[in-house]
Formats: sequence, C-alpha cells, structure tokens
Amino acid sequence: GSNVLKMSSSIHIQPKIAVQKSKASPLRCSPKPAVKPQPKPSDKLNPKTIDPFGVHTRPLSAFAAIYAKGGIPCRLVHGSVKHRLQWECLPETVPFDPLLVTLAEGLRETKHPYTFVSKEGFKELLMVEGATEKAIPLLPRLVPVLKAALAHSDDEVFGRGLDALVQLSAVVGPSLNDYLKHLLTNLSRRLMKKKFRGKVTVALQKLEQYGGKVS
Repeated sequence: GSNVLKMSSSIHIQPKIAVQKSKASPLRCSPKPAVKPQPKPSDKLNPKTIDPFGVHTRPLSAFAAIYAKGGIPCRLVHGSVKHRLQWECLPETVPFDPLLVTLAEGLRETKHPYTFVSKEGFKELLMVEGATEKAIPLLPRLVPVLKAALAHSDDEVFGRGLDALVQLSAVVGPSLNDYLKHLLTNLSRRLMKKKFRGKVTVALQKLEQYGGKVS
C-alpha cells in the first residue's frame, strides 16, 4: 500500500515540475517567438518588427534602433493641420556628430514616424546658427549615406535624399563640390525617368548655384 502511494505521488509530482519548467523557459528565451501573437509596446516604435516576413531577415536599422532607445532628441507631435517636431533641447545645443549622420541614415526609412522625424530633423538641424562649420567636417560620412538614399528603389526615399542633398549644399556651399562626382550617377538615373526629370533638374541647378562655377 505504501509503495502504491509513493508511486502515485511521484506520478503527480512530475507533471507539476514539467509545468513549472515550461512556464519558466520563455523568460529565458528570446522574445522573438512572442512578437507575432502579441507585439511588445516597443514594436509600435518599430513597425517592421510586426512584419512576420521581415522579423528574421531584416535587422533594425541604425536609426530605428537609436530612436527606439530614445537616442534622437526630438519627437513627432501630431497637429490638427500638420505635424511638427518637438526637441527635448534647443537644436543649437545638439552635437552634429553623430546626430546629423544618424538623421541622414533615417532618410532611408519607409515607416512612420521615422520618415518624418529623419527628414524634418535633418532639415531643422541644418538651420541652426553655425551649421556650416559643424556640417563640413561630417561630409565624408554624410555623402555615402545620402548616396545610398539616392540609390534606393523607393521613390519617396529618393525624394527625401534629394531634398536633403540640396539642403546640405545650401549650407556647406562649395565644400560639397569634391563629393558631387559620387552622387551624379544616381541623379542621372532618375533624371531619365519622366516623373523625376523636373525635380532632379531643379536640384542640379541649385547644386550649381550653391557650389559656384567649379561645380
């Protein structure tokens, strides 16, 4: 009789242990399996993680990762008519290195709010006093990033990259001339497309205006 009790008790104990282990194991595992059925709050900042096809194939971009961690000192404010950026501190006090480069990286984003924050943040940062002196040393790092935006297959990404290039040219002037050769190929490809012909032509005229005769 005592042997039967021992056997029955051991039978009941083992499932309890198994249940406890199964409950504890997800805490030690990667949170990725839980993303599909129940997205984490942070996924709202990075909509790409909700995509079941993109979760395992496309890692977080540098901009999205920094934005999700609060590394971008500005946030989107939804207005009744238009959106705007709210800076946590005065843009004049923000170091251009690395923020300007990070915002340029964000121009390749295709999801909201990254698209607006990167485009508007890049523009507003270049409008601060002393932007010329702060931006020129960053040209070797900014130009490859803008080149990638101009080469992007997404038309809106190209448009943001083109606008950013013109804005940068207006600030740094002839200092950009030595880098234009790295960008003209991507501009000429879009110039061949009718829907971009006017926009690219205007951009080239502004680059020539800001760069002077040498450009």
